[in-house]
Order: sequence, then structure tokens, then C-alpha cells
Amino acid sequence: MTRPVGYYVHHQGAGHLQRAIALARALDALGRPCTLMGSFSGLDISGAPGPVLDLPDDRLDRSFDGQDGADQRPECFHYVPLNHAGIRARMGRIAAWAAENDPALIVVDVSAEVALLARLLSVPSLVVRLSGTRTDQPHLEAFRAASRLLAPFPEALDGGDVPAWVREKTLYCGFLGGVPARLAPEEDGRIVVVFGRGGEGGRLEALIEAAEAVPDRAWHVLGPVTGTGSAPENLNLHGWVTDVRPHLAPASLVVGGAGDGLVTAVAALGKRFLCLPEPRAYDEQEAKAQALERLGAAVIHRGWPEPAAWPQLVAAGLSLDPGIVRRLAEPDALARTAGAIEALCRDTG
Repeated sequence: MTRPVGYYVHHQGAGHLQRAIALARALDALGRPCTLMGSFSGLDISGAPGPVLDLPDDRLDRSFDGQDGADQRPECFHYVPLNHAGIRARMGRIAAWAAENDPALIVVDVSAEVALLARLLSVPSLVVRLSGTRTDQPHLEAFRAASRLLAPFPEALDGGDVPAWVREKTLYCGFLGGVPARLAPEEDGRIVVVFGRGGEGGRLEALIEAAEAVPDRAWHVLGPVTGTGSAPENLNLHGWVTDVRPHLAPASLVVGGAGDGLVTAVAALGKRFLCLPEPRAYDEQEAKAQALERLGAAVIHRGWPEPAAWPQLVAAGLSLDPGIVRRLAEPDALARTAGAIEALCRDTG
């Protein structure tokens, strides 16, 4: 019997789950079973090719900000609140699954606590390393505990203060997207604005101002939008969509944050990109945005632009060479990464 892979998925944002499903499907094609583990309430897991272990929620409340409220905690942990039944059940289920299934590997995307749990369970781990400066003690201990690290971006986009030994331990996988969607053949001049699950979403008033500032372009907005107002005819709100790529295909310019999912789609489709990096822990999006700007792959603006700034920003975005960002996408990245994980399973087993 082929020993399975366990894949732990963090619930912040949709990018972690999209990446996990894509890799699980690629592993399945190699004959390596993969069980996804995480809290999946409200998320679409229909694309998972194998078992799904739904874990109890570990959040303190609905306004979760990633803080555990502890005055003191061991220096190897980020989030370890006391007297939380959900966390006990969560970690217990992961441990029980490992004891029953004898996994060859656990992929951790992302959690310092689960990375250390895998080591305690004597299971080799592949820990996902996101962008930004992650030199705090919990990250470094999770990296030490891992057999290898996985960076879901090209090495050219690595940024922030990264120790040499962390880089040497990292498998740079490139952008890990799923199977390309059926795409429109040509751009039609539209501007597509994307808001992900992990951020605050868009404000209708600000979108109205942007569309009115560039009235000769159709604006299409994907993701959550709040507020009230009368939208002009060139502003179209689509709400949350599971797959943004068919909507991005006809775009002449894409506007959005520097989250993994959107940057992956922009590169795969070779889209001109106006990047508005959102505040994230460890400067994750800022580090990625700086790398894109350095390569000439995107125009960067911090914060939502004022109405008067839109015409110039749109013009700058449209002047980009889309070939630069397209060259960051490797068509074989997903298959190559699945092959590397399979090899790691065999080496550690």
C-alpha cells in the first residue's frame, strides 16, 4: 500500500486551499494518495481528489486576528491559547490520522504549530514558506523541524530578510495554479479589479470614483464589496467567483493585491498588473510587490489610489510589457513540484 501524504491547509484566504487541491490532484496522478486537512466551512472542496479531514475551528472568535491573547508562550509557537477545546480536538485528529495512516509526509501550508506537531509525531514534513521576512523564532523553528521547505513562487520573487540556510533548504516551485480554464481569445480593454477572501474587500464608493475617473474603460470587480451608491454604467460587480481566470482573460489591466492566488493567475495569463499590496504579517505582500516592481512585471501603488491618480496609474499599467510577468510562469511547475514531493516521500520513507 502506498503511504499517503497529509496536507494541512490554513483557513486564512482561499489561496492555500486552491494550491492544496492543485497539488493533491497532481500527486493523485502520480499514484500518491493525499488527504487534505483543515477547517473547510464555507470553502469549496469539491475539487479535492481524495479524502478530506475537516478539523474543528481553532479561532477564539469570529473577529479572529491571529493573536492568542497569551501573556507568555513558548518561543517556538505563534498561536497556542489555553483552554481551547477546538485546538485539543484539532491536534488530536491530526495525530490520530497520522497514527492510523502512517503518512510518508505532511505538507504544512501554513502553521508553525502543525510543523512542530509533525516532527513530534515523527513524520517528515514539507513546510510552505511564504514571502516576506520570517526570521522570528517560531518560523525559524518550524523551518528547522521541516525536512524541506516549499516556496510557492519563483526564486526571482524571493524577498525580505531570508537566512542563507533557509534559502538552501527551500524548493522553489514557481507558481502553482490548477488546470487552465477555457479562456477568451482576446483582450477587450476592460479593467478587472480583484478582492480576495483574506482582505477587507472593496468599498463601493471608492470603486465608483475609480470608474468615473477612467470612464472610457469597462470596470469589472470580483470579490466582496461593501457600501452603497449608484454605480455608473461602466462599473460591473460580480461578487465572489470561484475561478477568477476566465474573468481575467479578456482584461487589458488587472488591479489587485499581491496574494499568491492572484499573482499566479496574472503570471499564467500574462496580464498587465497594477498591484496594490495589502498589509500582511511579515510584509508578505510588500516583499512580493517589491520583487514584481524590480523585475518590471507590475506597477505598484501602496493603498487604494485617490480618484485623480487613476488615469496615470492605468496608463502606466497599460504600458507594461506583459511578457515579463508571463515569463515568471512555468507551465510545468505543478507537475515538477508533485514529482519533487513524490521523490521526497520515497527518500524519507
